[in-house]
Amino acid sequence: MVAAMTTSIRLDKRDLILAKGAEVMTRRGYHGAGVQEIVQAAGVPKGSFYHYFASKEDFALQALQQVYQPRLQRYAQALDNPALGPRARVLGYYAELVEHFARQEKLEYHCFIGSLSFEMAELSPALGAEVDAILQRSADILQRCLEQAQAAGELAADEDCGNLASFIANAWQGALTRLKVSSNTRVLDDFLQRLQRLLRA
Repeated sequence: MVAAMTTSIRLDKRDLILAKGAEVMTRRGYHGAGVQEIVQAAGVPKGSFYHYFASKEDFALQALQQVYQPRLQRYAQALDNPALGPRARVLGYYAELVEHFARQEKLEYHCFIGSLSFEMAELSPALGAEVDAILQRSADILQRCLEQAQAAGELAADEDCGNLASFIANAWQGALTRLKVSSNTRVLDDFLQRLQRLLRA
């Protein structure tokens, strides 16, 4: 029982550092977020950081997995909703995201994976590979749903679902980058309008 409690405490502290540190790194970027700032945000001593992470790069790798694994799971669940047709699942998912940003009184968008990809993809092959793998898993989830749409006659029979999924995923990332720069949701509305046209049979 004591051993189980000790393991839980260790996991909780690691998860706390990952969660708070990811927030700091998302706002300030990889280079702008020092280890001291990360542990201060988590409310733990600096030694705790190096107990769980070999380096700041190791922390960023684990934080990417911590942040995006549940997001990918939610994405997969949304695009596998049996209550809706495949096309409706895709359009509904992105429409909800656009509405989320439209409801914000003060539009703010900070992207952890975007910040790391811009700063570190070339400097850290390991981080670049992890970012690419996460983005690819997202595109793969979308591709499966598009293939279901194609089988249901909601997409043209000759549509390349892999290419279409990659295009949509890349377009969404580009739209989010523009959102961060312009603080205007019109770019997301444009994305959604074009997505509706792309997914016509």
